[in-house]
Amino acid sequence: MAADAGSIAVAPRLLAADNVTTLLDSTEAFLFDCDGVIWKGDTLIEGVPETLEMLRTRGKKLVFVTNNSTKSRRQYAKKFQTLGLQVSEDEIFSSSFAAAMYLKSINFPPQKKVYVIGGEGILEELELAGFTGLGGPDDANKEAQLRPNCLFEHDKNVGAVVVGLDQYINYYKLQYGTLCIRENPGCLFIATNRDAVGHMTDLQEWPGAGCMVAAVCGSTQKEPIVVGKPSTFMMDYLLKQFQIDTSKMCMVGDRLDTDIMFGQNAGCKTLLVLSGVTNLSILQDPSNNIHPDFYTSKVSDFLGFNKS
Repeated sequence: MAADAGSIAVAPRLLAADNVTTLLDSTEAFLFDCDGVIWKGDTLIEGVPETLEMLRTRGKKLVFVTNNSTKSRRQYAKKFQTLGLQVSEDEIFSSSFAAAMYLKSINFPPQKKVYVIGGEGILEELELAGFTGLGGPDDANKEAQLRPNCLFEHDKNVGAVVVGLDQYINYYKLQYGTLCIRENPGCLFIATNRDAVGHMTDLQEWPGAGCMVAAVCGSTQKEPIVVGKPSTFMMDYLLKQFQIDTSKMCMVGDRLDTDIMFGQNAGCKTLLVLSGVTNLSILQDPSNNIHPDFYTSKVSDFLGFNKS
């Protein structure tokens, strides 16, 4: 439902009683972002359990698509369970999983290694996919020694560097990743996502993976392969899994530049919730050219209109 190039953008519609039934009836699968939509940090957003239950009762397929790479699908399933939500690993598509699946999709040589600037989630997904990961949390306290005649050694067998959200990013990791990309022939530079900020806690936004990716872009003078939203890689993989036409999907998210663009790029319906990064002022700003089909304050607004 995204506007064609050169056409006049249609203003987003506020979710209301006169359009919610049409949206529900025309949608077979709802794709939800997590941070700012389902939870903030480790705090569940009000009304989410009841909303998801209502959608499941109506026979809707639910999929959770997150750019946050700090956890694996197994770890995310555990977080959902801890918050009282029954969500299976098969319903979760994280950018950590997407990075591993991208490497599989290009037949990345299993004897090659992957250096990770990011969290445990990426390393776990790489291992499950049959790849050897280096770095991550193990390099959190390492220091690069800036001394005369000091050669920084790196593994010449690293064939890809994956960069995601890393709260322990340091100069050592940046040097290691930079050397691999610049000096190892054919080494890939993969970004889980380029989100500027995210709701890492329930009270504030924090710097996102985009900051770490930008640092490596600066030192390597290269642009990454992005596997998370708004890249269509996760959508292509998801479509192979579920065989549902994108016109019968609705992407629900709190970010215009990732969630809504992700849905629009694939031809999905899009619903922006104002419970996370994007507020009404940003949405209605004349400089904003990303327009969702619908918007509402939070996902539980569905409940107020659903009486059947």
